[in-house]
Amino acid sequence: MRLSQPILAADLAARLGAELIGDGTVEITGLNEIHHVEAGDACFVDHPRYYAKTLASAASVVLIDKAAVCPPGKALIVTPNPFGAYNDLVGNERSATNWTGFVDRSASIGAFTRFGPGAVAGAGVVVGEHCYIGPNAVLCEGVRLGDNVYVGAGAVIGEEAFYFKKVQEGYRSWRSGGTVIIEDHVVIGANCNISRGVSSPTVIGEGTKIDALVQIGHDCKIGKHCLLAAQVGIAGNTTLGDWCVLLGQAGIAQNLTLADKTVILAQSGLGDDTEIGKSYFGSPAQESRVAFRDLLALRKLKDL
Repeated sequence: MRLSQPILAADLAARLGAELIGDGTVEITGLNEIHHVEAGDACFVDHPRYYAKTLASAASVVLIDKAAVCPPGKALIVTPNPFGAYNDLVGNERSATNWTGFVDRSASIGAFTRFGPGAVAGAGVVVGEHCYIGPNAVLCEGVRLGDNVYVGAGAVIGEEAFYFKKVQEGYRSWRSGGTVIIEDHVVIGANCNISRGVSSPTVIGEGTKIDALVQIGHDCKIGKHCLLAAQVGIAGNTTLGDWCVLLGQAGIAQNLTLADKTVILAQSGLGDDTEIGKSYFGSPAQESRVAFRDLLALRKLKDL
């Protein structure tokens, strides 16, 4: 997420009462988790397993729980609870807002866009022209829709991510600093749920069509002209290329990349990246022709 006002690393360390290692003049312009970090971002790390990866990332500032060697041109802020500090920063930047009525006064609604009974648009929502928002659909704070977008009844776009960190007391939720961007000519079926990004936008590409009861997790990037059939579930941080097809009840694990024109057959469970233009079946899913050959061989076992 981008900050409304940049912060100097030295100022943030002073605010947290933390030790500063490295260049205190580094400017923090955003907050990001490691999956989406960019130059200018601050991120956090609190486990030795991820120290090297985080310090070598594009992040300009790292909140860390132990002193370490600071890479040139960066800053480390040493604090006992980096996650808590990071989460509080996101919460301060994206503080809770109260909605006013069904369509918040701060929402921007394009010409010829229609809202069904009970449909809601929260603070800062932007909806393009010639859109349809079905009955009882919810566009949460800051969500952005392009032109000619159809949102079916009961769909919820931009709710908090299902993203928790295990702490001694239980599970603490991350404050979601991202949003959801729906590009032009997208169809979203009834009762879909598209989570906002934790630190970057969840994106649904132009021309993509989504059936009813589809769940898309935080920070996912869905390409252009994809088809997602009913009850598909896509876990967080997963990227789909263009023209992908996911058939009914397919489940896609987190942090994957599906190449252009991938087809995932019904009820498959995908746990690995895919290759361009190939179809996959089974759970765990494998290339469909291999999966079908294995099934045929299994049926012939009784004759051996």
